[in-house]
Amino acid sequence: MMPLGAGILFGTGLFLVWNAFWWQPAAERKPSNFALKTQDILTQAGLTGVSFRQVVIVAAGTSIFCGLLTFFLVPVPALILVVTVTAAYMPWLAIRGRARRQQKALTKTWPEVIEHLSSGVRAGLSLPEAIAQLATRGPEPLRPPFREFAADYRVSGNFSGSLDRLKIRVADPVADRVIEALRLAHDVGGSDLTRLLRNLTQFLHDDLRTRGEIAARQSWTIAGSRLAVAAPWAILIVLSTRAETAQAYATPLGSTLILAGAGISVVAYRVMVHVGRLPTEGRVLR
Repeated sequence: MMPLGAGILFGTGLFLVWNAFWWQPAAERKPSNFALKTQDILTQAGLTGVSFRQVVIVAAGTSIFCGLLTFFLVPVPALILVVTVTAAYMPWLAIRGRARRQQKALTKTWPEVIEHLSSGVRAGLSLPEAIAQLATRGPEPLRPPFREFAADYRVSGNFSGSLDRLKIRVADPVADRVIEALRLAHDVGGSDLTRLLRNLTQFLHDDLRTRGEIAARQSWTIAGSRLAVAAPWAILIVLSTRAETAQAYATPLGSTLILAGAGISVVAYRVMVHVGRLPTEGRVLR
């Protein structure tokens, strides 16, 4: 027993020594791009306390519920499979849609934010004080993160660190540009801060006006693609409630037709959305 115990201890010691050279503390590990993008989408949707694992659990529950409901209403195996897979994606699709709407609404408020900052600086406030005032005088959707910034800055006194945490709370590419411009103005100083804020406001107004015109022209493409994809499947589900139609689609040929139609619908929808939707700005200055 002694040689066996000594061998186990020796092997454990070698493993710990080897692991010490390769293991990184959790604080030093960099999250993957997928994890960063997922967290940004959840933050933009206002779901800061929700993890991706919880979203997966909700998606699994939705998928199982819709699959069972389809099984009792429309006993067609291929259609049940399509509905189950589609239902699993619907919660994440709803979250992404909510994130896009809220991000679009927040983007329109940033020129107002900069105008408030410019007014505060002209009134003699320091830049941190002007930013902290946005907790009570800024646009309503952005007051909570600026309120947390004000509390964070009062406690730490670290302006750069408070800006970094503000970027995490907002998770918006426009906010990244504005915050980095404010950081640069605070670090460099000088008398050109008001001019910098005025130029930044004009740039954001021009960008919003251009994007709004293009989005208004292309919105019909996205609406049409959604209607074109959803309508045939709604008709198919209604028709499949009839016994003779369900029997026809339950055959191998009918199942092949449904699965092929599902693949074509996905490809066509993705192509139409890619053509009709404006490219989203990535967070380069995260």
